[in-house]
Amino acid sequence: MEKKIKVAVMGATGAVGQVFMWMLADHPWFELTYATASASRVGLKYASTVHWVMPFEMPKKIRDVEVKEFNIEAMQEEGVQIVFSALPAEVASEAEPQLRDNGFFVFSNAASMRYDPNVPILIPETNIEQLDLVQAQGYPEKGFVVTNANCVTTGLAMALAPLRKYGIKNIMLHSYQSVSGAGYPGLSSFDITDNCIPFIRGEEEKIEKEIKKILTIDPEVYCFTVRVPVMFGHLEAVWLDLEQDVEVEDIVKDWADFKNVPDLPSTAAQPVEYGSDPTFPQPKYAFWGNPSGMVVYTGRLKKKNGKIGFLLMVNNIVKGAAGGSIQNAEAFVKKFGLI
Repeated sequence: MEKKIKVAVMGATGAVGQVFMWMLADHPWFELTYATASASRVGLKYASTVHWVMPFEMPKKIRDVEVKEFNIEAMQEEGVQIVFSALPAEVASEAEPQLRDNGFFVFSNAASMRYDPNVPILIPETNIEQLDLVQAQGYPEKGFVVTNANCVTTGLAMALAPLRKYGIKNIMLHSYQSVSGAGYPGLSSFDITDNCIPFIRGEEEKIEKEIKKILTIDPEVYCFTVRVPVMFGHLEAVWLDLEQDVEVEDIVKDWADFKNVPDLPSTAAQPVEYGSDPTFPQPKYAFWGNPSGMVVYTGRLKKKNGKIGFLLMVNNIVKGAAGGSIQNAEAFVKKFGLI
């Protein structure tokens, strides 16, 4: 692009905020212009105040970015158009409507506005048509909010989208979720070391509600969510009841053919990748793929008593969080001709 779109990151120092900063450091369409964090960090250089938890070196381009206060007028003066929100839900519930009402295009990782009927829960490969809801919010005369899904729901929706044609009657899901999903500082080491915690508040309800809205389906959904002592990557065990009789070979082909959103910088060439090795997938693969962290991996596919079962693994803070929001923004600017 001759001129990049100026963007801001709200909540830039948390785990999801760090992914936003990393992915925007060299983005071909977006220019990182403004970054916020808590009041105690304002005025500091990013590298001097962030506790970097990513499994790679901090990009040089973001080290000297100055952390600024949440100031709508200052953002407008800087020419910011798109705002990426990694804010906690209770903060986002106040800040994101303000940003929208002041004309910003908000792409949020928070859950606070996901269930508004005019706010899409967007995953471009699965429901790109829901981008039209920004017009119901007043675009182009006004700003809008687009959310991404819960991280577990994102992986599940990606794996199920090409299977909708078979009629999904029931979904049974057990998730094994990494500690980075709890944010930073997150869980006490005394709680999670050598342990699994079989309850994540609100998570099961989010999955049950969001998968139906994203895929426009109405199955029965049964799930348990478990926090496990792994740093990155959510593993999910899935069983499906389908209306049609389907063979595993058909599903492997459906995943291989699932390439619905070309020409977006953050869309993987193979968004859902199946592996036949019985030890695949594992959370160690969380940052595999190109772009890194944006591939959903599936494995252990089987058919038993008419049910289809498989495992999937999603990078919870990239595809399941910040990377998903960036991809949503890419889909928006592509669809509405801002590039």
